Amino acid sequence: MKILLTAILTISLFTGCNDKHVENSTKQKNNSIFKASNSIVLKDIFGKEIRVKSLENGFIFQGYEEKIVLINFFTTWCPPCRAEIPHLNNLQKKYKDDLKIISVLLEKNKSNEDIINFINKNDIEFTITNSKDNYKLAKEVGGVRSIPLMLIYDRDGKYSQHYTGAVPEEMIDVDIKRIL
Repeated sequence: MKILLTAILTISLFTGCNDKHVENSTKQKNNSIFKASNSIVLKDIFGKEIRVKSLENGFIFQGYEEKIVLINFFTTWCPPCRAEIPHLNNLQKKYKDDLKIISVLLEKNKSNEDIINFINKNDIEFTITNSKDNYKLAKEVGGVRSIPLMLIYDRDGKYSQHYTGAVPEEMIDVDIKRIL
């Protein structure tokens, strides 16, 4: 019985979480250019806006134009999403001058107060956004079918790599070093 339980937990940790509330799309849409009226505006839990502009093969995140940006789609109820928090904290500290981690919450009706409590409980040291445009970004990256989903964009905003489910910190670290 212990072996079966261990196998189930291991599989769920490395495959990620699925949720019918996470919006889906079947095609990559990174090649469309946003018009000003259609731009995506993410808001962190303190109300700071992060404007997102689409490129042919990526995105520019206002205020982080010269940084590598790691976008992390997640939910607070997802065990693999919670398990990756210390690793993302480590990467944000290690590459503080070159990397910006932006976690995009895909939960509707989650208050900023709830997220602040989640941040404090989990000692999160990177940005979390909570806005209706979180779902727009999820659609623009081609849809989010499983979480956690992370995408890395280089200093020019071009797509570099993505990861579905929990991945070792060392794998992300290698990819960051490659594009530095």
